[in-house]
Amino acid sequence: MDLDAYLARIRYDGHPRVDLTTLKEIHRQHLLCVSYENIDIQLGISGSTATEAAYNKIVLEGRGGWCYEMNGLLGWALAEIGFPVTRVCGGVARSLKGDSILGNHLVLLIDLAGSTWVVDTGFGDGIFEPIPLIEHTFNQRGFDFKLGKSEDGYWRLENHRFGGASSFDFSTEPANEDLLSNQCNYLQNDEQSPFVLALICQRFVDYGYETQLGRVAKKIKPTGIESRLINSADELVGRLHDTFDLTVPEVAELWPGIVERHNTLFTNRERAS
Repeated sequence: MDLDAYLARIRYDGHPRVDLTTLKEIHRQHLLCVSYENIDIQLGISGSTATEAAYNKIVLEGRGGWCYEMNGLLGWALAEIGFPVTRVCGGVARSLKGDSILGNHLVLLIDLAGSTWVVDTGFGDGIFEPIPLIEHTFNQRGFDFKLGKSEDGYWRLENHRFGGASSFDFSTEPANEDLLSNQCNYLQNDEQSPFVLALICQRFVDYGYETQLGRVAKKIKPTGIESRLINSADELVGRLHDTFDLTVPEVAELWPGIVERHNTLFTNRERAS
């Protein structure tokens, strides 16, 4: 694996140093240049928490990734630069589902000049820059977030009001890598996993976020959400290419299933209302 190739992939043209300026700039560039996506899971292609696999996919193949890949690769790159990196287990929706979901998210902590920073490029529509590990509310690009500490010792990052997931919890203890691997396998293979049920792509853009959830395309801005439906396999392949910088023509094979799941979902919602 080559650090310069990663920096070229995220279009970082500075001289990396172990300082906050570098940390923030690399974090921003990663999010602006690499999409969050679960296309391989939809195509039945197994992934892992291995950093080399994430490097091959994101750097060599020009693809995106999900949390284990996005944060795994970023953590490796930061360590290569000289940052002290700790991988920790997160739990998306732990506030609702409890400890059983711990490990369904990988988070990074960076110790820098006596302070700890939360680094996360793998939440899809979350923070744009690293944040200090202190209880506070903050605004990034017009979106409001909150970081707080629970009585049980876990930290909770509350996403902005338009986020796809409302929050995730994490501890500061080094990750149990077996737990991360087991959750990674579960999320790719269980028929009730949201990553199995729906195509998900997300990208940071200058006005907020672009997302694709099944047939539904969204522009998310601080002022609200603009939604529309994708109407054909060709339109979906084109949107992934033009908006998310993802050239994966095999996605066209998924179109019948995407339409069927969309119709089933909204039929069930209408019956429940």
